[in-house]
Amino acid sequence: MRAFRAAVFAALFFVAGPLWAQDITLRSRDGGIELTGTLLGFDGEFYRMQSRFGELTVDSSGVLCEGPGCPSLTDFVAEMRVSGSATIGEVLMPALLEGFALRNGLSAAREPMEARRFRYILTDPDEDRVVGRFDFHVTSTDEGFADLLADEADIVMALREIRPAELRLASDAGLGDLAHPNRSRVLALDAMIPVVAANNPVDAISLSDLARVLSGRLRNWRELGGPDAPVVLHLRNASSGLSQGIEDRLLRPSKLELHGEIARHDSNTALSRAVARDPFGIGLASYSEIGNTKPLYLTGSCGFHLRGRRAAIKTEDYPLTAPMFLYLPARRLPALAREFLAYTRSSPAQIVIRRAGFVDQAPEEIPLNQQGDRLANAVAVAEGEDGLAGLQRMVGVMAPMRRLTTSFRFEPGSARLDAQSRSNVQQLARSLEAGEYDGRRLVFVGFSDGQGPAVGNLEIARERADAVRAAVIQTAEAADLDRIDLVTEAFGEAMPMACDDTVWGRQVNRRVEVWLR
Repeated sequence: MRAFRAAVFAALFFVAGPLWAQDITLRSRDGGIELTGTLLGFDGEFYRMQSRFGELTVDSSGVLCEGPGCPSLTDFVAEMRVSGSATIGEVLMPALLEGFALRNGLSAAREPMEARRFRYILTDPDEDRVVGRFDFHVTSTDEGFADLLADEADIVMALREIRPAELRLASDAGLGDLAHPNRSRVLALDAMIPVVAANNPVDAISLSDLARVLSGRLRNWRELGGPDAPVVLHLRNASSGLSQGIEDRLLRPSKLELHGEIARHDSNTALSRAVARDPFGIGLASYSEIGNTKPLYLTGSCGFHLRGRRAAIKTEDYPLTAPMFLYLPARRLPALAREFLAYTRSSPAQIVIRRAGFVDQAPEEIPLNQQGDRLANAVAVAEGEDGLAGLQRMVGVMAPMRRLTTSFRFEPGSARLDAQSRSNVQQLARSLEAGEYDGRRLVFVGFSDGQGPAVGNLEIARERADAVRAAVIQTAEAADLDRIDLVTEAFGEAMPMACDDTVWGRQVNRRVEVWLR
């Protein structure tokens, strides 16, 4: 029904003429220009209207509005509709909205509505008036995109990237290219953590075996070193962005599908509680809500191991990192909403994100001697004299520097940066424009997987580093680049984050890091 509603909306969006109620007239102050049409929105500064010329945005300071649809210019209230992921909407967004209100001297009151809906009313106590209403529809990533396409949402909360079919519908509906960097942002980071009951003897699982569990090809704990008992798989409901992210990132690259009996859960809390009670259960839980379960190490045939800890998630070294997106249509939002979105990237907001149990986006610097797991992985795969020489060169170059937690990765089979990395480009560019790294050297370091000749991998890694450096420079238009030394380096396959025997491992290993001196 949602898909049908969205398709109908997309089909009708561009229809002009008698079907539209003519409820406002905008007239220039000298009377020379007059526009009549339907008011689609008002952000306190600009009218958005559907006219016989199509959809128009008009500055309110230059026109007079007449008709029953005209809003008040003096008592304007910003109205925002936010829809999508319950993981984001139940805790994180309310916490950020309350933090924003406190920061700006506003009061924020939460009002319950019907099931899965609530409203935040922001009031200016100095003027004793309401300045904003944020209506939340907390369901799933799927529902969020459906609401946006049906013009029932202004912001989508998503635990996965927008899919091609949704992109096409959004473009057809006049919402712009939602894959463009300006149409989405990463609010925070979550991760999919494999968890079992505390008394389960299994402590680790490889990505290959995890995919076999998900596809129904691994059915007995004995294959993982556990008891002779059936594996019971626990996942979020099928419409959950976290659950869909599992399919997109773990199964589809290897042309696998979810199969077998799956215990589905409506919330992250319900999932972790069910796994904690099930001695033969395994689930993929949100990093923010593993409850009393036992998280498993990720391991591989090459001997690497990695834990789903905050630092590994923040750098995206952990292969199952799940960015938490906000998607925005190509239309002007009210000033209050724009100020809130700007706040979500501020330092105070990053503290709120951490307190809510998620991984924030504030850049951190990590010295080489605090990266034991990474160095252990590098030593484990170094082969022969050339491998050892490459490792020694890498340590020699990096030892006096510190790694920035901002990393860059690429879409599968593509030179295009993935959605998280496109957001990282904007974040790093803003830091350069603000002068945060003036007087320092930033080194964009390229790495590759271990497939193919080492010389070729080194060249590919260098090309990736050059591409990321160029993207950051292009985005940082207002930065004084004479104050910063931006260079590139490459070490090819010298420091893998995962084994190269899987599609996911190779994808994680193809990356560009930023190191500082």
